[in-house]
Amino acid sequence: MKARLQTSLGQQLVMTPQLRQAIKLLQMSTTELELELAEAVETNPLLDWAENAEPGLEAAPGSDERPAEAAERADERDARTDGAEDWAPGEADWGSGGSGGSFDDDDNGSAAERVAETESLADHLLWQLHLSHLSRRDRSIGAALIDALDEDGYLREPLATIAETLLPAIHADEAEILTVLHQIQRFDPIGVGARSLGECLQLQLDVLDPQTPGLALARRIADGPLERLPRSGVNGIAHELREPVDAVETAVQLLRSLDPRPGTQIGDLAHDSYVVPDCVVWRQNGSWRAALAGHAGPKVVIHRGYEQMIRRCGESDAGYLRAHLQEARWLLKGLEARGETLLRVMRCLLQQQAAFLEFGEQALRPLTLREVAGELGLHESTISRAIARKYVRTPRGTLALRAFFASGIDTDSGGEASSTAIQAMIRRLIDDENPRKPLSDAKLADLLKTSGIPVARRTVAKYREAMNISASHERVRIA
Repeated sequence: MKARLQTSLGQQLVMTPQLRQAIKLLQMSTTELELELAEAVETNPLLDWAENAEPGLEAAPGSDERPAEAAERADERDARTDGAEDWAPGEADWGSGGSGGSFDDDDNGSAAERVAETESLADHLLWQLHLSHLSRRDRSIGAALIDALDEDGYLREPLATIAETLLPAIHADEAEILTVLHQIQRFDPIGVGARSLGECLQLQLDVLDPQTPGLALARRIADGPLERLPRSGVNGIAHELREPVDAVETAVQLLRSLDPRPGTQIGDLAHDSYVVPDCVVWRQNGSWRAALAGHAGPKVVIHRGYEQMIRRCGESDAGYLRAHLQEARWLLKGLEARGETLLRVMRCLLQQQAAFLEFGEQALRPLTLREVAGELGLHESTISRAIARKYVRTPRGTLALRAFFASGIDTDSGGEASSTAIQAMIRRLIDDENPRKPLSDAKLADLLKTSGIPVARRTVAKYREAMNISASHERVRIA
């Protein structure tokens, strides 16, 4: 490999099989990762679980015990320190209040015993759409486009049909819709929103390093004779393009390494899936710290006994074992890259959203994938994969990493307020209202404006409905 997988997860390198495996591992939830590793151990004799390993076996790279110890301390919640200024794993009662706000008593024994929220491809794309800097009009067009995508991530409907679905609220021509479509095609997973297989592959080729072998020729094939490839073969395409057979073979291999159905990368979790925290965070000496949860990365090792057999067995058996040894090493490198990337993202979120952990949703500042990607020097799609169906154990309970992101609006003071913070303010105002005379959406908008948050009445209504709060005339009750 030209570089460590950690680098390749965030930079534009050739889409090798090991890189695709690393990307797949990064996007998996902890529960999915356990199933993946169980299958790997079952099919690869060079892999074994760490608890079954004999002394001297090679552990997964980067699997030091400090993160695991931190997670174990997080599980020891019986111990309690009265008047403690900072919260650390094992030091506080998670059900108590205090300066850090009211904590969620999310579970009293295991943070895994909560049903995980499902996420469809549309949910994943709409979340990115609302975090984008597009106008309200463009977001409405984007929502219509996302709604028209099939399960593979393709747009099969003509743009004229999309324009018709937007009427009468929005009159948009095909050129305007195409502009918004190009923005959606930059979302994760790469290749989504394509109108043909060739366009899907072109979108994935666009994010590769310009020096990738066979890239220019792969573009030509995707743009033209791709559909004739199964019938003509490499030799036929080489003759048609007047290129050497070896060069065409390299380009075709590159195309085969891409994903022709990017939408299937995002799918609903099983109905009975459970939340398993990937990270644990705690406050120490006034600073927030993060570590991988002890169970977030199931420990697998290389079986030294089989590895040593390579030097003693025949050529046929040695070849078989070498192939599995290489696969095992790729898997361990992928696990290391996954853990390092997840920790980098988590630490960045702690820096950006420390006030959120301290004071709750009202202190959540606007934060987008682009901001985090820019700070870490990674691609937006990498950040999206790193937080997909990932959870962190905090003093506020077990939170989805997506909870640390929010779109925002400008305030009168020149700053920004996140949509999540505004929703929290609306909920607080409604909780404190006179039950015999509930606050109307217009009154809520006026109260928010007095706090320096200029929002329209219809925006308040949208946020209220998103929180499943009834309108004012339905909230009237006798005290």
